[in-house]
Amino acid sequence: MPPMTTMNVSLPKSLRKYVEGEVARGGYSSASELFREMVRQRKKEKRCGQQHLEKLLLEGLNSGPATEWTPEDFQRLREEGRKLVSELNAKK
Repeated sequence: MPPMTTMNVSLPKSLRKYVEGEVARGGYSSASELFREMVRQRKKEKRCGQQHLEKLLLEGLNSGPATEWTPEDFQRLREEGRKLVSELNAKK
């Protein structure tokens, strides 16, 4: 295990109670262990997000030659956007 360093973290009372509760429930031996796991998870999520974005970009690049957009394409896109906004507003 690499050498540890210390970092002080300020939390509002509600988050401090949450951390203390997680430790008290036995899931973690200390607040430090909980924070280390959260940071590792966040790091993993960002890495997975980056990999997903790269995959989508490669799919786009490999999907064939680009074509120039026409005024009709833009009109269709606006109509689709308006439809989605209407559907979202209807759900509220």
